[in-house]
Order: sequence, then C-alpha cells, then structure tokens
Amino acid sequence: MSPIQIFPRYKLVMTYDVRPEALGVYQHFIVNEFVPTLQELSLYMLAVWETAYGPYPSRQVEFVSESLEEVQDALLDGRWALLEGELRNFVRNYNRKIIPFRHGFQLVSRAPR
Repeated sequence: MSPIQIFPRYKLVMTYDVRPEALGVYQHFIVNEFVPTLQELSLYMLAVWETAYGPYPSRQVEFVSESLEEVQDALLDGRWALLEGELRNFVRNYNRKIIPFRHGFQLVSRAPR
C-alpha cells in the first residue's frame, strides 16, 4: 500500500495516561482497531508523544486532517463514539482537542494532573 499524502490543516490531539494493567490490550486495540478506523474516517496518525517527566499526561496522540469539517464529521460518526468509549476503558485523565495544524509538538494541556 502506498503512503497517503495529505495537506494537514487541523490536528485532533488526545492526551491520557494508559492504565498499566491494560497496556497490552490497549496496544492491540490502538494498532488493530483505533488507527485503521480513524483512517477510514479521514483522520491520519501523525505522532505519538510519551512524557518522560513531569505532571502531564503520559501520552499525547495526534491525528491530522485536511479540513475542520472532516474532523467534525469523524467525531459525529457512530464508529468514533464506539472507539472513544473503548479507549476510555484503557486510559485515565483522557482529554481531546481540535487545534490548527502546526509542525512539531504542540502542548495542548499545561495544567498539572
């Protein structure tokens, strides 16, 4: 399969802490269900960031899209509701935000836990 080329304009940024006891099933879910379904919804994984130190969520996951409408449509899709509900079983301190795209890391939550 050839790489998909898009011109990102928006990011869907999710931050959370993975529950240690759920790490294995979380990883399986992300790779086999979450990412492939979001790609079907025109949201493409850009980056996964892991916090090494400090009072911030341990993981920040970023998906990009070419338009705000694509992000909004994806979040209104019934598949998103199911995926987000399943993700919440594996994580705590979950938060999501839509922001304009900018290259590199964008800190979206400065408030300590």
